[in-house]
Amino acid sequence: MLQDALLILCAYLLGSVSTAIVAGRLLGTADPRTRGSGNPGATNMLRIGGKKAGAITLLGDMAKGLIPVAAAQALGVDTGVLAATGFAAFLGHLYPLYFGFKGGKGVATALGVLTGFHWAAGLATMGTWLAVALVTRISSLSALVAAALAPAYVWWLLEQPVLTGAAALMSALLYWRHRSNIRNLMAGTEGRINLGSK
Repeated sequence: MLQDALLILCAYLLGSVSTAIVAGRLLGTADPRTRGSGNPGATNMLRIGGKKAGAITLLGDMAKGLIPVAAAQALGVDTGVLAATGFAAFLGHLYPLYFGFKGGKGVATALGVLTGFHWAAGLATMGTWLAVALVTRISSLSALVAAALAPAYVWWLLEQPVLTGAAALMSALLYWRHRSNIRNLMAGTEGRINLGSK
């Protein structure tokens, strides 16, 4: 029980590390909370800091979802603890202890968690995001479509109700965090991905 509680707590604390803010300070770019969309995530870092900043943020945010789940898998915990560990890392990104509980939208961290549940679930979710992004060039729409399908991927691959429930809860929170993007999509004013030249 103590091991399980520590695992979940550490997952939340790791999730609370904002890769975007840390990368912004190290690279000398603007604080992502004060520029662009104001979201400390990979897309906004790409927008304000270029490809390097965006890539570092994407990989860092994925890692903080994947690492705790991989550790839980290695320790052989039951599916309930595994689900709670992944969800704690995700919540840490959304509501980080170190940054006033004001975090990002959770797309990359959720992807890391799903990859920890099953590599193919992560790959399928990432593939969905990429496919929609290639067609529409809209990051938020890509995330919303991928989030809608992610629980189905987890169920299809694992047939585990608890893990599928965790994936569905993450997807629901992703939709909640994207509510302003949804309004923009409906109004036809949502911004498009711009890789720029950096």
